[in-house]
Amino acid sequence: MGSRQQKRHLEDLQRRLSAARESQRILEEQVTVWNDALDDARIRALVSETPIQTQEYNDLSRHVVAANAELQRRSSEVRSLIVERDELLREWNPKDDNG
Repeated sequence: MGSRQQKRHLEDLQRRLSAARESQRILEEQVTVWNDALDDARIRALVSETPIQTQEYNDLSRHVVAANAELQRRSSEVRSLIVERDELLREWNPKDDNG
């Protein structure tokens, strides 16, 4: 791969990595809020012992499980992009950029 092409690929990887990290950060914040809401729903379900509160807890619990799975997927994506970027940086020879 030519140096210019490597540079473009590296720039693209860096943009994707930045976007993936931002997406991961936002989801982490959301998961924290949902986990707090899940704790509240669990307590309400235990105290009220009503089917509606139990259903609310169960629904939120499934939502939090799905969000945590997505967070794991995004974390894996970030790690993968970092590995790809680091490999490209190891191979890159920037002295050929002028030609």
